[in-house]
Amino acid sequence: MGSPPTCTHSLVNITTRKIIRPVSPTPHHQRTLNLSLLDQLFPPTLYPTIIYFYSIDHFPSNNISESLQTSLSKALVYFYPLAGRLNGPASIDCNDEGAYFLEAQVNCQLSDLLKLPEHSLLNNLIPEFDPQTAHSALGSAVLLVQMSRFNCGGIALAVSLSHKIADATSCQTFLRAWADINRDNECDSQLMVPQFNGASLLPAKDSFVNNLGLPKYQSLATRRFVFDVTKIANLKVKIGGTNVQLVSAIILKSARAASYKSKPETCSSTAVLSQMVNLRRSMGSVVQENAMGNWFWPLQVVFKPNETELHELVANMRREITDFYKEKAGKFKGEDGFLVMSESFRERGELYRNTKGCISVYRATSLCKLPVYEIDFGWGQPTWVTSQSNQKNIFVLIDTKRGDGIEAWVTLDEEEMAIFETDEELLSFASLNPSASVNQHSRM
Repeated sequence: MGSPPTCTHSLVNITTRKIIRPVSPTPHHQRTLNLSLLDQLFPPTLYPTIIYFYSIDHFPSNNISESLQTSLSKALVYFYPLAGRLNGPASIDCNDEGAYFLEAQVNCQLSDLLKLPEHSLLNNLIPEFDPQTAHSALGSAVLLVQMSRFNCGGIALAVSLSHKIADATSCQTFLRAWADINRDNECDSQLMVPQFNGASLLPAKDSFVNNLGLPKYQSLATRRFVFDVTKIANLKVKIGGTNVQLVSAIILKSARAASYKSKPETCSSTAVLSQMVNLRRSMGSVVQENAMGNWFWPLQVVFKPNETELHELVANMRREITDFYKEKAGKFKGEDGFLVMSESFRERGELYRNTKGCISVYRATSLCKLPVYEIDFGWGQPTWVTSQSNQKNIFVLIDTKRGDGIEAWVTLDEEEMAIFETDEELLSFASLNPSASVNQHSRM
């Protein structure tokens, strides 16, 4: 892996904390936003984050922070719930209390971080890891932003949007609008105005609880791997599947093997992969590209103890996704949506009862195919875009800038990770934490 960069998490210092409110007040008739049943399932403290890194070469001479705050204030007029506060499991009080905006100084060069991206450092570029912000904002605020400036002038822009109101596609809709406003103040009339119509399509239910909450674990380790698409292509010829399915299968196979080697006495031989399946394309015109909210479903793919080979894992994924799109994906509306979700939770409960809890659950989130490198605030394309998780048995996938690889952040139990990161089959397809610089990241 080489020597670590001189950049460490202790060298990240928060310098400013501000609240950014909409430039004009939200109309009274928009002061309460009811959320959908899909939104309702997420715990209020879950804030997925995407971090954008911009090199010094792109920067204009004006004050970047001041410009970002001004354009964010304008963007919040259109995305008014993002300046509000969560109000129970299924609504947002759009009261214009504002989004959190932090500034930080990172006392190293951006190039140092890109040489060997460090998980603990990246966490300190994320606003929810600031104790003061976490205390006052988590579970109530909807949008948290942190702009971190490196000694070279480069910046990291971390955007944490409550999962109560946004999936990855929704986050991209907001970021594209904010970037457009920051780049060209005259483009307001050309913006894609967001839709907040989830509750009218799939109303929340008082009887539903937060079933998608993720438990906290101690002694976790997170590692970054970059998969070579050319090697994945050779595998695809042999066993089929998409790049995301193939990468997921490789990670899952190695993670299951590591779990067994670490704790052979356990009975966790049955595995479940929770795949996030996009519902937008199956919902017709009622859910358009600019629809905010959560329009995906965590499809549970079950693997029996003897199903461990890559071709078996991929075949299961393909079959389950095909069946889901064919039979259920278009039904997440009204009472049909409620029935589909209720039946899915019932089946999930039966699976846990039948296996007596002896089951390993993994979760895969893919940002692949999202145009994350098109977010241009006026400084050109980002140098690097990444997203990671701090929850056990989760892996987050995102395309590399040149499209020649898939970056995966994998979080496992520490003992399991020590085995996983040395897995020969895994490392035949992926590099462990290579440089994130555009000209070096894909070198194996």
